Amino acid sequence: MSKIALITGATSGIGAACAHLFAAQGYHLILLARREERLTEIAKHLEDKYAIEVKKIIADVRDHEDLSYRLDTLPASWKKVNVLINNAGLSQGLDPIDKGNFADWDTMIDTNVKGLLYTTKIVSNWMVAQKSGHIINIGSIAGQEVYPNGNVYCATKHAVDALNKSMRIDLLPHGIRVTAINPGMVETEFSKVRFKGDESRAKKVYDGLEPLVANDIAEAIWFAVSRPAHVNINDMLIMPTAQATATIIDRN
Repeated sequence: MSKIALITGATSGIGAACAHLFAAQGYHLILLARREERLTEIAKHLEDKYAIEVKKIIADVRDHEDLSYRLDTLPASWKKVNVLINNAGLSQGLDPIDKGNFADWDTMIDTNVKGLLYTTKIVSNWMVAQKSGHIINIGSIAGQEVYPNGNVYCATKHAVDALNKSMRIDLLPHGIRVTAINPGMVETEFSKVRFKGDESRAKKVYDGLEPLVANDIAEAIWFAVSRPAHVNINDMLIMPTAQATATIIDRN
């Protein structure tokens, strides 16, 4: 079998863009997401367009028992994963700490931190067995600095930044590369999810500037993956030209 990439959060945004780009490069794909109808549609499109194979996994990265079962029961040939893209992640709400919502906090921590850990625990064992692999963790500018009302979301992405560094140390003896991709403002479903479906409020986040798009990040990921085996891109911080920091933005 040709090379295999496993992508979480594969039905929209950066995950879907990565699926298209890696399929175009001849990778077979394991696409993991919660939305079955959309996942089926994407998988069929990619198989038809690029003549690659796609394994669909309908799962929530927060549910480690179900996730483990669905990944463990893959055929052995599909466990020879070359690239893991830990893309599943989200933000919920934008409240000061004293007004935070417990359910929002749990959703962010369980998805952004624990879900990444659950997936990595399983797939890294496959990579250790084959003495090779590349793990891409999608972080954020929020993992490099904090901003008003970002509290728990920023904390989860700071945790991802720490995990990148520790994974790189732990997996070093096994020839496994680990790369952090930290985007600034990317116009995807992110803000719509943060504001719980309020499209008007989500759209205002990008008013007056040209944000990044999902394919910008997918191309950066491909750059890191396509380096020679002796080269590891430890981390990338990628911003729109109009953004200097999490909060300093030029809106024309």
